[in-house]
Amino acid sequence: MKIVVIGGTGLIGSKLVTKLGEHGHEAVAAAPSTGVNTLTGEGLAEVLAGAQVVVDVSNSPSFERAAVLQFFETSTRNLLAAEAAAGVGHHVAVSVVGTEKMPENGYFAAKIVQEKLIENSSIPFSLVHATQFFEFVRGIADEATDGDKVRIAPVLFQPMAGEDVAQAVGRVAVGTPLNGRVEVAGPEQFRMDEFFRTALAAWGDPREVVTDPQARYFGSVPGERTLVPGDGATLGQIRYRDWLDRTATGK
Repeated sequence: MKIVVIGGTGLIGSKLVTKLGEHGHEAVAAAPSTGVNTLTGEGLAEVLAGAQVVVDVSNSPSFERAAVLQFFETSTRNLLAAEAAAGVGHHVAVSVVGTEKMPENGYFAAKIVQEKLIENSSIPFSLVHATQFFEFVRGIADEATDGDKVRIAPVLFQPMAGEDVAQAVGRVAVGTPLNGRVEVAGPEQFRMDEFFRTALAAWGDPREVVTDPQARYFGSVPGERTLVPGDGATLGQIRYRDWLDRTATGK
């Protein structure tokens, strides 16, 4: 099966291309560096020729509200039009758990627009809503930093390894289109402030984690369950401590 991975050279995309290839599929990494640009349409017709499935794991280079909306709206319209012309039978997109619970967040609002475009297209689809990645937790801490303090809300948090995200997306990609969504998350649920307090200590980071019910998560105040999935989510296998140990040893 030919599966084109948009954003296939990135964190999740590169892992996904490898996994699909190991299972005998023709997995093609599509990104500006490989001559495919979803914003301009460059290379789309060529890379999609003969493809049965397209998986979109691309991301906006900017999280500024107008820029991220322009990226997801333009790239998704171009991609869906090219897929329709090429006869692609399954469009898979990775989104974020909680998008509909925090629409005032610019990034989440852009992902909602992306999802609506996909749902309203003629192409059978599957949406994979994932929780935050272990690989991004340092960035979350940096975003929440105020001087020498990291302000984190006491809400639930269930991050997952990029490896588990790629595994889940791969299963969806080779399956029957859901014409709906599935949620994927890590195997452990934490209180977010406690998670970061433990994480910073493990990193040897001297910043103090302050529990702040009004702390913002990339511009918005999350609710108790905004960032965690509902019942029936697919859970990954890799625990944060194991991932951290593996990362530290390079395994």
